[in-house]
Amino acid sequence: MKSLPLKFLGLICLLTLIGTMLFQSRSAQFQPGTAQDSRDLVFATVGSQELRLALFIPESAKNPPLVVYIHGGGWSQGSYKSCPICWLTQEGFAVASVSYRLSNVAKFPAQIHDVKAAVRWLRAHAPDYGYDAERIAVSGSSAGAYLALMMGLTNSDGDLEGSVGDHADQSSRVDAIIDYFGPTDFVLRSKNQPRKTEYRFSSVRRLLGARASQNVELAAYASPAYKVDGAAPPLLIFHGSRDSTVYLDQSERMAEEYRKAGRDVTLEVIEGAGHGGEEFFTEKYRRVVVDFLNTHLRQADNR
Repeated sequence: MKSLPLKFLGLICLLTLIGTMLFQSRSAQFQPGTAQDSRDLVFATVGSQELRLALFIPESAKNPPLVVYIHGGGWSQGSYKSCPICWLTQEGFAVASVSYRLSNVAKFPAQIHDVKAAVRWLRAHAPDYGYDAERIAVSGSSAGAYLALMMGLTNSDGDLEGSVGDHADQSSRVDAIIDYFGPTDFVLRSKNQPRKTEYRFSSVRRLLGARASQNVELAAYASPAYKVDGAAPPLLIFHGSRDSTVYLDQSERMAEEYRKAGRDVTLEVIEGAGHGGEEFFTEKYRRVVVDFLNTHLRQADNR
């Protein structure tokens, strides 16, 4: 029997690797353990682009609180189909993972308009799916955490509310925020992480459409750290001590502003962790999340 030429063996190996990666990618996406999964719901259309969300309802909970998740990816990539907090359905919370226009399609504040539209849609459709629209928290990772913070901190800013979607009569207010290593201060980043804010293809410059250092007013307006006031929702932050993508000082800055405003904030620094990873979702930190949500979404009943 003749041996296969090396180029064919290489092709077979490559195809096998691709198949394995695709399988792992799919298996790493939605694993909620829910009774009802609705994965491709269109919540708004902007131009020709449909904005979609995935919704997961727990099996046993009646009228559960809702946690909205916003994906990361430097505002230029990523997908709502990747949702690392779907495990919350096992704790009695409904979970919605939402999309938004990426920075190659639209600049700031389009992304905030989109995620706020998602919350308004979710409020309007709560009777259809059986979760409690009066108890909503928002969470996100990295760039998604930035959007979660901006959503939670800008209820009084009409320019950031936008007009995306069909449910202007609904509120985009949320009752609590969970921030996984999100950037919070673009002015600070322009000084100590200019590669993220100044260069042509840097993530913040692509989002803003301008250099942060040369547009300080815009950079500040677009930064959650400048939005904290006496109405800021309770905030839980997770950040790795060795994060070289979004420096820890971004979360420290946010926690400082919350404390100055007398608002509820907890910063969990995960020693040795970088920018994401399984360390953020161990049983210990899952329990911190559940306790935080139980505390603050339950309080939402008595607003």
